[in-house]
Amino acid sequence: MSESTLFVVSTPIGNLDDMTPRAVQVLKQVSVIAAEDTRHSWKLLNHFGIETPMIPCHEHNERHQTEALVARLEQGESIALISDAGTPLISDPGFILVRTVREHGIKVVPVPGACALVAALSVSGLATDRFYFEGFLPAKSSGRKKKLETLSVMTNTWAVYESTHRILDSLADFREVLGEDRYIVLAREMTKTFETVLAGSVAEVETILKEDSNQCRGEFVVLVEGAKEQESDEVDPDTVKLLKRLLEELPAKKAAAVIADVSGYRKKQLYELSLSMK
Repeated sequence: MSESTLFVVSTPIGNLDDMTPRAVQVLKQVSVIAAEDTRHSWKLLNHFGIETPMIPCHEHNERHQTEALVARLEQGESIALISDAGTPLISDPGFILVRTVREHGIKVVPVPGACALVAALSVSGLATDRFYFEGFLPAKSSGRKKKLETLSVMTNTWAVYESTHRILDSLADFREVLGEDRYIVLAREMTKTFETVLAGSVAEVETILKEDSNQCRGEFVVLVEGAKEQESDEVDPDTVKLLKRLLEELPAKKAAAVIADVSGYRKKQLYELSLSMK
């Protein structure tokens, strides 16, 4: 590799056959691999006969490691960034490193591959012309409900990641905030042996998980159908509450535009409401 480059390399999320030939080639040719967890990634590298040395680069040491990695790039080396699974930076570390490398004028190249979010969206049967990804919801119920209130008014499909330890608690909060009839898709263990995709109302999916503990195991992508477009001239209370919060930080015109984009209400209607609140 003649030009120093930071390669952002996607790795399998479960099925090792999803590793691309290009990803293998890049990982073999770079000087070093910055890995979220070197112990975890060693198994992947060993499987594909990749002997490139690794150094840890995770959320606890990324700022410190970035300085050293940039120095190596400036000396002409090339580096690959990988996460434990899937596409780096998608709810994983790497933002600080990539931003800093770009600010130093060094080339950053993606090596695309598996991503749990995109895989789940592709089989969900939900509209994907527009979607929003929240990442992981807050761990505590109070914070989770507050975030769900904001997401509940979005008219586009939206998605979150959730862990095996919180999936039932999260679904209970979904039912309370979104209502038991909101249509959701639960994608579990994508590309792995026990991959499952469940679809139905919040209440239906929650019941399946309660009756079958095996369905609570693994890593989840929860996809939610957007709220129906609002036809009434009256703005619902949750949207009014959200508008009030935004008005504490934004001008009326901007706040109205933001809410209109996710709620289905007309911008003019929300702007007039904003002025009346001011």
